[in-house]
Amino acid sequence: MNSSFENTSYKPEDLLASIDKLAGNTVVIIGDVMLDEYIFGAVERISPEAPVPVVRIENEEYRLGGAGNVAKNITALGGRASLFGFLGGDGSGERMREMFREHGIEDGCIQECERPTTRKTRVIAQQQQIVRIDRESACVPSADGMNNLLHGVGEALEKCRVLIVSDYGKGLVSGPVMDRLRRIRESMPHELLIIVDPKPENYPAYRGVDLLTPNTKEAGVESTVRLDGGGGDSLSKDVFAAGQRLMGELESRELLITLGAKGMLLFRSPHQAVHIPTAARKVYDVTGAGDTVIAVLGLSLAAGLESLTGCLLANYAAGVVVGQIGATAVLPEHLREAVVSWPEINIRQYLIP
Repeated sequence: MNSSFENTSYKPEDLLASIDKLAGNTVVIIGDVMLDEYIFGAVERISPEAPVPVVRIENEEYRLGGAGNVAKNITALGGRASLFGFLGGDGSGERMREMFREHGIEDGCIQECERPTTRKTRVIAQQQQIVRIDRESACVPSADGMNNLLHGVGEALEKCRVLIVSDYGKGLVSGPVMDRLRRIRESMPHELLIIVDPKPENYPAYRGVDLLTPNTKEAGVESTVRLDGGGGDSLSKDVFAAGQRLMGELESRELLITLGAKGMLLFRSPHQAVHIPTAARKVYDVTGAGDTVIAVLGLSLAAGLESLTGCLLANYAAGVVVGQIGATAVLPEHLREAVVSWPEINIRQYLIP
């Protein structure tokens, strides 16, 4: 039986002061960068060739996805982002470098002509996604390319205290890469925090990192338990069991499970957790919500804020982005407005046997 303490709430003025501390801090990101292409149109008829809708294109947009979206969220909040990943020698890669410059992202990406730039095309009509087309390769990058990339990461971390690993399973993150990152951490004269947005198949590689941010599916796959909450803000015991198992197996300092409509559960240890109910008022599109969470959390830690405060800010930020279509970034004014105008979040702390 889990024991819970009284609900407590953070005052808006406390969180507003924390938002003001985010600007000017640096975060290094390594991970799978990708280009998100959105094709907006209208469906007025069904194709005579096959029972599929015919979309008349009205507008096209390009946005940074994956690790690029993490970096974009950091710079949007006034932080500095150094981004490391792989791009192909193609038009999508060139477009992404232009977008890095537009968003003030320090570009540490390596070009590998043998690999295409990961590109995800979403066709949207009547505010509904019709189809998604993926152009990608999950092949492991070349040894020379990886060595050059990790050398750049090491140099960037000399003046930074937070490293985000954004793993989308496209071949960059692996056991040897994580071993190299841990050695870089050990070589630093200052404390370096490694936080990971994980892919379940790579869980063994993350052992000993400071913080993991799986969603319910990712946590459930690893722990082999089903995650389903009760009514209201109550949580199933399976959620706590999943967190305990992950922390025990991976030996992470902390663990944040994002619970969708039920918010977040931050494990401070295998026996202490804090539930943060969702701040979202309406949900149109969850694309990029995980990127926003780890970006805000990483920037908060870089600013010297406590992890729980970072989770609260990330919860509000995620509530903003899911109310919009596509992977978008949260501006400081959006975050402040949410903190001030949305209901206060009551958190509940749990002791777990």
